[in-house]
Amino acid sequence: MKSGTKDRKEALVGFFTNGWNYVTLAIVVFFGIFFLYPLVSILLHAVYDTSSHQWDVSQWGVFFGNKYGYYLKTIWNSLKVSFLSALIATTLGTVLAYILRTTKIFGSKIITVLLMVSMVTPPFLSSYAWVILLGRAGIITKWLAQIGIQYGGIYGFGGIIFVFSIKLVPLVNLYVGGALKQVDVSLMEASESLGGHGLSRFFRVTFPLILPTVLASATLVFMRVISDFGVPALIGEGYRTLPTLVYDMFTSDVETNEALAAVTCVITIVITTLIFLLQRYISSRKKIEMSSLRPVDPKRRGIGTEIISHILCYGLMILLIFPLIIIILQSFKDSVNVVMGGHWSFASYAEIFQTSSLLKSIGNTFWMSFVALALVVLIGVFIAYCNVRRGSKVTRVIDVIANVPYIIPGAVMGIALLFSFNNPPLALIGTFTIMIVNFVIRRMPYTIRSSEAILRQIDLSVEEASESLGCNKFKTFFGITIPMMAPGVASGAVMSWLSIITELSGSIMLYSVKTKTMSIEIFNSISTGYYGRGAALSTILMLVTTITLLLFFKLTGRKEISL
Repeated sequence: MKSGTKDRKEALVGFFTNGWNYVTLAIVVFFGIFFLYPLVSILLHAVYDTSSHQWDVSQWGVFFGNKYGYYLKTIWNSLKVSFLSALIATTLGTVLAYILRTTKIFGSKIITVLLMVSMVTPPFLSSYAWVILLGRAGIITKWLAQIGIQYGGIYGFGGIIFVFSIKLVPLVNLYVGGALKQVDVSLMEASESLGGHGLSRFFRVTFPLILPTVLASATLVFMRVISDFGVPALIGEGYRTLPTLVYDMFTSDVETNEALAAVTCVITIVITTLIFLLQRYISSRKKIEMSSLRPVDPKRRGIGTEIISHILCYGLMILLIFPLIIIILQSFKDSVNVVMGGHWSFASYAEIFQTSSLLKSIGNTFWMSFVALALVVLIGVFIAYCNVRRGSKVTRVIDVIANVPYIIPGAVMGIALLFSFNNPPLALIGTFTIMIVNFVIRRMPYTIRSSEAILRQIDLSVEEASESLGCNKFKTFFGITIPMMAPGVASGAVMSWLSIITELSGSIMLYSVKTKTMSIEIFNSISTGYYGRGAALSTILMLVTTITLLLFFKLTGRKEISL
């Protein structure tokens, strides 16, 4: 008995003297307050009337019992758009990745950089660009009218799918291209020796090997589309998706129905979670371990194959980059309520740098993003280390919880934070704190995944050697482990940074006049017809993202960002 008591005391003392336990506890508290509590809060709002203090599920009946099927139709709208966009983007992205990996394409390095630039540009900017081109008063629309072709504009269901399908091709290319690098060329050579060529070889040998990554990419695109607010808000024109429905419910000037908005949020979370779990299940059953000793190198192909390959690559580049060029051109037009109207001038840029509120939005974007990124890297690296090096049930649960926000739409997360922190003692809505919390919670998964990946490649014996020479665990961590992790952490940190400075769907629910960011100012400018100002701010934002990418490539010597 005395021995057991002594062991328990030693275990208790060991727990309180181990600094990593305090780190784990701090992370648990952070996610408990700013993620789990908001989720519980939004669930309670869906089943409990806070004004009468009574259980109330009547809004569920309103959602599913609407005689016009309005709300159920919105779910179906979101699923249709997400599925079709994922299907098209995954198909095009997989084909593009295969071409770039196996065929010599003139200017492939430039194409890779442009793909990355396009990938980190927020989708709502792409939709804005296509409105300039194919809106009712768009450049191409007017030209079509001159030759007798009447076009109603890139609005509604078809326009949303078109923008998403093209915009998310680079994302699929990034992931599938990474998987193709792991395919050993000997497998293709063996297939070729057995008579397999072209499409036959691709579908029989290559595609089964990369299928888990293709499925993961498709799910990622699906999640991006179903959670996006900007694109359907700008070009939907009555075609409601779940994020726009939630936003309208909560911000309506006529009537705000918090309970119905909460019900919609819960249903959205359930749908995205089920899709994510389905993808994980399928991927785990089809998982194939690959180790490439001889990776596939691009080669010259037959003249016909090369022509088709170049047409496809350049065609996609035009669809991705030309709209962004149009935004830049629009920024030099001093037009209001007219697309590409007015005179060529620097008036929009002058307005930005002469208007304190617009300048403040730029400043807010940078300083909040830097603070958020510092927290993302710090917490993300701690989570990765605890999960990989100090794996336990608690750390694994933390790892799962920290990655869950990635699959929750930003508008839903924004409303959850609104429900939770709109009243004392934690009245944070409209403050910089809640904006930064939103950035940290939603954009941390990038850094966690990249940190865990690099940490698993670092031999534990290096840390053990440091500790055997007298360094404590924290000194070893900061002095040895962190420097060795830096190259891997950098990729996740860059993606986190780029996604933070372009974030819209969550922050549009949380901002106040003093906490506006560039993305919010751009969205509001476009929505109110200040096209020149919106384009100028968009150009500045695109310039920042491009410079960030180029600096990353220059400093690391890499040609792409891998996650």
